[in-house]
Amino acid sequence: MNEQKAPSNYRTHLLTLGLGLLSLSQAFAQEAETSTSTWDILPNAIKEGKVNVNSLLRWEYADQESFGGGADPRESNAFTFRNRVGFTTGSFSNFKSQIEFEDVTIIGNEDNYNQAGLNPAGATRTVIADPEGTEINQAWLAYENWNTVAKFGRQKIVLDGSRFIGDVIWRQNQQTYDAFSLSNTGLTDTSLFYAYASNVNRIFGDDHPAGDFSSDIHIFNGSYSGLKYGKLTGYTYLTDLNDAAALSNATYGASFVGSAPVTDTMAATYHAEYAYQTDYQNSPLDYNANYYHLSLGAKHKKINYGVGYEVLGSDGGAKGFVTPLATLHKFNGWADAFLATPADGLEDLYAWLGVTLPGSIPFKFVYHNFEGESSGADYGHEYNVIATKKLSQHFSLLTKFAHYEAGDAGRAGRTRFWLQVAFNY
Repeated sequence: MNEQKAPSNYRTHLLTLGLGLLSLSQAFAQEAETSTSTWDILPNAIKEGKVNVNSLLRWEYADQESFGGGADPRESNAFTFRNRVGFTTGSFSNFKSQIEFEDVTIIGNEDNYNQAGLNPAGATRTVIADPEGTEINQAWLAYENWNTVAKFGRQKIVLDGSRFIGDVIWRQNQQTYDAFSLSNTGLTDTSLFYAYASNVNRIFGDDHPAGDFSSDIHIFNGSYSGLKYGKLTGYTYLTDLNDAAALSNATYGASFVGSAPVTDTMAATYHAEYAYQTDYQNSPLDYNANYYHLSLGAKHKKINYGVGYEVLGSDGGAKGFVTPLATLHKFNGWADAFLATPADGLEDLYAWLGVTLPGSIPFKFVYHNFEGESSGADYGHEYNVIATKKLSQHFSLLTKFAHYEAGDAGRAGRTRFWLQVAFNY
């Protein structure tokens, strides 16, 4: 693994921007001494601003078998408390800004789990990728006009369910991007988005050698929602990662996602997607691979169910389709056995059943069966269960379970369990 590089001038400027945003009101107040109009506008920009608070108290249990021989890692118990606090100003001559801080604190013994290799005393335990740390999560300045938003700074970017570009929201430390982005909704039923990102702030935090991806990333995404039964999306993602060159790729794809009524009480849901990927820029590889995703489901009153088939293809078993910027936990099983695509690709045949239990408790069961895309190898299967409960306007409770059983050619078997309380304001 490459050593962590010193922050670029771009990142240094972003941190400076963040600190500058904290003193925004002081700067405007000084201006008010010589400008009555600024004094009149400033209170509205501040009063119309919004404070956001997101706190998450979580216990995560992880138990994993060894893979390829050797002793099994010891089980892990991570008791963590994440706080994310920010302020977004109101509009000021079409400008607005946000500053947001994030802190992850470990409650109890920090060596009760493996913090992705950061704590040597926990190295013999199963990895739970929630290291302790404090950082600027977002710090951006935006201009809004003519149905367009131009945003510069550290920001979250989430597109199309996070399959290719996401914020890894499940982990305690959110993934963000040091980027310039443009979004436009000027055309009827059409959304256009472009971003250039020079750095990816990953979930491992600033102290981890893999905490950042120094990058040159161009993100193009456009969608049209004027069709009767769904939304059509096209995208191009050009990802050049200096710190992980083998993951650099160019991906081109399109999807159609929607729903249609079947009866007065039932609706069909569907998802069809295809993407093509090849090596790009710094990549030392020479490959191309395909991606397919098809799903069909139904919603009937308090019940929903369906089946899906997702394929991350391979170039003859030498290199699998990769999605290094995705919210990976959301796909191919919550036990995280396939955060990296096998060289021979991955076929994921899955089915789900969801129901709302008494007490307004959404419950969902998901089953996955995995095989190698080019080899047909048995990669095992997985069971996922989740239940949530809204306790009040701001508090919610979640419990979640994942069990992956390795096949003849599978990854290490593993079990994970989560219990958490969230506060959102």
